[in-house]
Amino acid sequence: MQPFTGASSRALLTTAAVAVTGLLTAAPAWAHVHVDADNPTPGTTSVLTFRVPGESDTGALTTQLKVDLPNVASARTEVMPGWAAKLDRDTAAGTVRTVTWTAAPGVGISSEQFALFRVSVKLPDAATASFPVTQTYSDGSVVHWDQPPLPDGSEPEHPAPQLALTGTEAAPDPGQTAPAVAQPAGTVDNSARWLAGGALIVAAAAVVVSMLNRRRS
Repeated sequence: MQPFTGASSRALLTTAAVAVTGLLTAAPAWAHVHVDADNPTPGTTSVLTFRVPGESDTGALTTQLKVDLPNVASARTEVMPGWAAKLDRDTAAGTVRTVTWTAAPGVGISSEQFALFRVSVKLPDAATASFPVTQTYSDGSVVHWDQPPLPDGSEPEHPAPQLALTGTEAAPDPGQTAPAVAQPAGTVDNSARWLAGGALIVAAAAVVVSMLNRRRS
């Protein structure tokens, strides 16, 4: 085996640094509109939180957000200073179709900010729920977050916020002193990704150290 030169060592360290940077930046795309639920159980009442970043390249502010609801049986919005909320109800069907937040004059979300919009709804009896979003900016531009996952499972350019309804209402176990608290699906998924990324980073660092030790010996 040929000994490592100074140039090869620097190249190796550079490659490792690039790999580590890529792993750290491989987290979920925070630039998308995302939804979480405090109780993602089908058929139950849950508080949905929509995380909405500003993405305008021209400095325009997000001034309106419309969320299509899967014809939920009931909905109630949280008071949000500077924003007015309106529910579109289907009186005949007894459902709520959409919720729209509109900013007051001079209020909005810049490209360096994000905002949390909350609404309490009764979730549908389904395995998943989709919440297409329409984001309107102060310059009149509109972004539709309404695309389903691609056939290969990858994410489209403008994905609709998706919520996995995985919670269950199981009977309490007499042997437990307190019921286990189920984390939202998005939280569990993000934690798993970071743990996997951390393991890969440690492995990459170990390879670099091993090669440098061989060079010194």
